[in-house]
Amino acid sequence: MMDYNEIIKENPILESNRLILRPFSIDDINDVFLYAGDDIVTKYLTWPSHTDVSQTERSVKDHFLDKIGTFAIELKAEHRCIGCIDLRVCTDDNKANIGYVLNRKYWNNNYMSESLNLILELSFSKLELNRVEATHYVGNEGSGRVMQKCGMKYEGLGLQEVKVKNFFYDVVHYAILKEDWINAMKVKNL
Repeated sequence: MMDYNEIIKENPILESNRLILRPFSIDDINDVFLYAGDDIVTKYLTWPSHTDVSQTERSVKDHFLDKIGTFAIELKAEHRCIGCIDLRVCTDDNKANIGYVLNRKYWNNNYMSESLNLILELSFSKLELNRVEATHYVGNEGSGRVMQKCGMKYEGLGLQEVKVKNFFYDVVHYAILKEDWINAMKVKNL
């Protein structure tokens, strides 16, 4: 059986022209606070906005540092963490689920699509997963556009599927299969 965690550990840094996906460090706390404290960014996240940098420090230490599959998104031009992308592998089903967040200052620049494409390449090329899934809540269609840009297909809508911050959200489901990703890569390289 493939050791997914070991493969992710062997590939701790993923890089594109503009971005580096890398492990979080304690030096990222102030950058993380910039988006973790923004109510617009955290509206669709399960945790409340941070009101103090000490909350962010605790969160980074408890949930980001040394967590396999959790990548800081670093903008090369600024040498700063502008977001997070998380790959959660389900070994029994040879698939993964992805979650992400991005500092609002950097929205609409294709940074998240670029990050997701790096994660999809890791997922299908190195981890040899069969399927990668992601969801977003109705109202957060920008997140769905990221998924679509990366070749993920709409699979359905779960009505009032989750309760976040005392509000029931409909959840939009997307996924991409390895064979579809390979075919899309062939088309890109023509």
